[in-house]
Amino acid sequence: MNAYTPILVLGAIAAAFAIFSVVAASVIGPKRYNRAKLEAYECGIEPTPQPAGGGRFPVKYYLTAMLFIVFDIEIVFLYPWAVHFDSLGLFGLAEMLVFVALIGVAYAYDWRRGGLEWD
Repeated sequence: MNAYTPILVLGAIAAAFAIFSVVAASVIGPKRYNRAKLEAYECGIEPTPQPAGGGRFPVKYYLTAMLFIVFDIEIVFLYPWAVHFDSLGLFGLAEMLVFVALIGVAYAYDWRRGGLEWD
């Protein structure tokens, strides 16, 4: 049990801080409300009517998201491979070449669709 004491103390401190922050914000915070402030997901701007179905996002939005995912996943897998490159040998090199080729296909698709052109 002594090994878990620091973890329990840290958890208690974190919970106390969270509870204190919520209580202090409700006591100290402003109390002026209006109709816009009481709306769900309020940002202070009056909402505009949306077409049925919620409208459409431009394809550029999805291409940018795809670029983020491609490069994020590439870094997540390339860094550990680079750290243990010596111990993986030829098999590790071949597997990483296949991985980089697949990432290259996604990159080429996004490039071809205009995801790298910032208008």
